[in-house]
Amino acid sequence: MIKKFLIPLLICFGSVATHADGLQDLEKFLREVDSGKSSFNQVVTSPKRANETVARSKTSSGTFEFLRPNRFRFVYAKPFEQTIVADGQTLWLHDVDLNQVTSRSQKEALGSTPAALIAAGTDLKGLSDAFELKAAPARDGMEWLEARPKDRNGQLQVVRVGFRQGQLSVLDIEDSLGQRSVLTFSNWQANAPLKAGDFKFQPPAGAAVIKP
Repeated sequence: MIKKFLIPLLICFGSVATHADGLQDLEKFLREVDSGKSSFNQVVTSPKRANETVARSKTSSGTFEFLRPNRFRFVYAKPFEQTIVADGQTLWLHDVDLNQVTSRSQKEALGSTPAALIAAGTDLKGLSDAFELKAAPARDGMEWLEARPKDRNGQLQVVRVGFRQGQLSVLDIEDSLGQRSVLTFSNWQANAPLKAGDFKFQPPAGAAVIKP
């Protein structure tokens, strides 16, 4: 189920190539964009089981916003309501259907993840401590880069990042279980007027709060 792996997928960017459009786009994004808002669609595809002829997929959609350093919010509106908030210290996951909130140390939960890259990364040199970054061939009208974590023991295997005309467009994430999650962003508002207080999260009254 999507609910079970939203956090590990969202909540993983090494040696840097000397020249590549995709890397240049990422470098420019890190340098020039300090905050942003966007809509997104996410398609998660699981490997085929022995008795299946096609891979299983789940589609969801919502909104995303971030503010450097270390703050972001994913709001899933369909097919079920779920919110993931990083307030700079704590990572919160609110499952509306279950009326349940899970909180974890942001530093421990995020580490080197795609979400942390967008919200926390400031330059390619800093990212190279945790990831091997290299250019990937242009396709679908986008420039791409590929990121593989140096720590091979985690769930994340590779992240492919697509930029269209310098704007972050796609995160294509593959994990060690063979699951693939593709997030496509639209309606970007770069350098949106956000402030740290916008990312404060208060568990709803009556919600069960779990700290793993």
